[in-house]
Amino acid sequence: MAQEGAKIVLLTRLSPVFPFALLNYAYGLTRIPFRSYCLASWVGMFPGTVLYVYLGALAGDLATLASGKRERTPTEWAFFAVGLAATAVLTVFITRIARKALAKVVPTQPTMSMERGNPA
Repeated sequence: MAQEGAKIVLLTRLSPVFPFALLNYAYGLTRIPFRSYCLASWVGMFPGTVLYVYLGALAGDLATLASGKRERTPTEWAFFAVGLAATAVLTVFITRIARKALAKVVPTQPTMSMERGNPA
């Protein structure tokens, strides 16, 4: 874990499937250097942060438009739509890459078959 720790931290931070609170406790029990943990966490959480900021800004703009104070041009709407679509596609793409890489890095544990007593 200490050798590949930064890589594992980065990949788990990219995937929204893993709960960060539980991972933080788990990483605290490993020998991952603090500097590597912080850098990998920062880089891994950056795409999700960008997505949340973009969605928040979009929600604020939509609220302003709904109040009737300002109207957007079709070009602005096109940029918003393209930006949102690109962000969503990139997030899904990065998540898939992270899952595949994690599957390669983290070995699976053999399970015991209840019927035969042999590893499944």
